[in-house]
Amino acid sequence: MQPRNMSMSGVVDLAAVKAAGEAKQKAEQARAEAARHGGVPASSGPLVFDVDEAGFEADVLQRSAEVPVVIDFWADWCEPCKQLGPLLERLAAEYRGRFVLAKVDVEANQLLFQQFGVQSIPAVFAVVAGQALPLFQGAAPEAQVRQVLEQLIAVAEQRFGIVGAPVEPGAEGEAAAAPEAPAGPYDAALGAAHDALDAGDLGGAVRAYQNVLADDPANPEARLGLAQARLLERVQGMNAQEVRKAAADAPGDVQAQIAAADLDLVGGHVEDAFGRLLDTVRRTFGDDRDAARVRLLELFEVIGPDDPRVSAARTALSRALF
Repeated sequence: MQPRNMSMSGVVDLAAVKAAGEAKQKAEQARAEAARHGGVPASSGPLVFDVDEAGFEADVLQRSAEVPVVIDFWADWCEPCKQLGPLLERLAAEYRGRFVLAKVDVEANQLLFQQFGVQSIPAVFAVVAGQALPLFQGAAPEAQVRQVLEQLIAVAEQRFGIVGAPVEPGAEGEAAAAPEAPAGPYDAALGAAHDALDAGDLGGAVRAYQNVLADDPANPEARLGLAQARLLERVQGMNAQEVRKAAADAPGDVQAQIAAADLDLVGGHVEDAFGRLLDTVRRTFGDDRDAARVRLLELFEVIGPDDPRVSAARTALSRALF
């Protein structure tokens, strides 16, 4: 079974499911509480868990007020499920509480299967503040799954504020009192990657950053370096005049707009790059929309999450998608 378009457009109406409104109210309370304490709302409970119809309200709807809940619809007889399920479980552990994974056995939970309108499995949805979002259907490559999860987390951050790992009582004080961390295990590898990037060895830099991320997928320095190296690889050899003319002559050509956005960013025109891709997302659908969305997320990595231009563009992207 091939994965369908993995854009996050479209929202499933869960009005028929009890307590969706209560979950939204709890989300607002969680955000307010986090703002008062200057921290991240803690997510209680396991990162991966089975859920049934009886426990759906408490385990999924109410918990979605604190953290995105990804739902994996599966069955024992489904071979693609046996590939996707372990991948989602591994990513849930890797992301350390930025989302949690609820597993629904469709054979034992036909009502949930019908309420979500699932047509075939595996099927993956998410619930954020009581609202369900279709993510994708069918087994999918890890890279595509990661991209969808990153977008889901970005949407949740717009609604909740920062979504982080579970916070144990007293952990804040312990962290504040902890001594300065020693040098990380990837310092030498990162140094080599930076040197390759500075020397213009873009292929070598990409491989070096990928090696670090293979062992430490959340390493921010490696993620930034990889995004920069890939961007420079893409624009290398481009004829800027031809690329910009193609984008101007064919505003509906998604690949032309993506190439021009890369050039915009390399030239320091950050808002132009983001705006071009946001406009493309707004006026396209399906695979074209997904291509523009994915490139925009990649450009966010180049600039960094703390940049206010990225924050503004993330908000605009969420509005364009929903």
